[in-house]
Amino acid sequence: MSRTSSTYPRKVNIFEVGPRDGLQNEATLLSVEDKVTFIQELILAGLKNIEVGSFVSPKWVPQMANSVAVCQALPKTTDVTFSGLTPNLRGLEEALAAGVDEIAIFGAASERFSQTNINCSVAESLLRFQPVVALAQQHNIPVRGYVSTVLGCPYQGDVPIKDVLNVVKALHDMGCYQISLGDTIGVGTPLATQKLLDKILELVPIENVAVHFHNTYGQALANILIALQMGITTIDTATAGLGGCPYAKGASGNIATEDVVYMCHGMGIDTGIDLAKLVTAGKNISQKLQKQPHSLVSLAL
Repeated sequence: MSRTSSTYPRKVNIFEVGPRDGLQNEATLLSVEDKVTFIQELILAGLKNIEVGSFVSPKWVPQMANSVAVCQALPKTTDVTFSGLTPNLRGLEEALAAGVDEIAIFGAASERFSQTNINCSVAESLLRFQPVVALAQQHNIPVRGYVSTVLGCPYQGDVPIKDVLNVVKALHDMGCYQISLGDTIGVGTPLATQKLLDKILELVPIENVAVHFHNTYGQALANILIALQMGITTIDTATAGLGGCPYAKGASGNIATEDVVYMCHGMGIDTGIDLAKLVTAGKNISQKLQKQPHSLVSLAL
């Protein structure tokens, strides 16, 4: 039975992924100063959860090579949570040295996606995360879990819901405080989103679930609306619609933070974000990247 309703949350938490998931696929390499300025502008706009970098080999993700320096240059604040992606123990050790507030691990629901991108099975990837989570817990660092390809895979097409559920349950059982469901190539539609969330919410408490939609086919806002109807209150977004998926041909970026904030405010849902300041941040970082924002709200304003 569907959990959708005509009521919406009074407040949502926007989890800003632009400085990491957004920037990591941009060809124009940014300096530490440019990234720190971007993050500071996001803070001024009211963002409280910001993914600031990833601790991976610069050989694979050159844009993230200065993540430690970025984290160390950020203002020390108690009301903003800075998150970093850590694929392995070495990445976690760098993240701890950099002083992040929480870490994220990243698994795939698609077997083909996992094998193609990290040369191991989904089960093997989950085993690799266990010591990472255990060490983070020893340091009292919260761990967030990403599940990619939840609504489709660039290599195998449809991904069975049972495969998504297996990864979600494993990450939740491992100790991830929140599971972010990623439509990596943006193929999901509202009905598919509803069917997936119906099953997920039978398995994991609603407060432990977030959604992360790419806007490749223009479906992200519609899918987010379904998630809101079902009571989801954490939405991953990227200012200016930055990013994409390097493994998915034609996959555009995350849904723009500006567009989600505009929709929420128009529905009377509080985000705690100043839209005008957010638009400015998006335009400024887009200028640094020598491109137009992918936010329709930004272009309209």
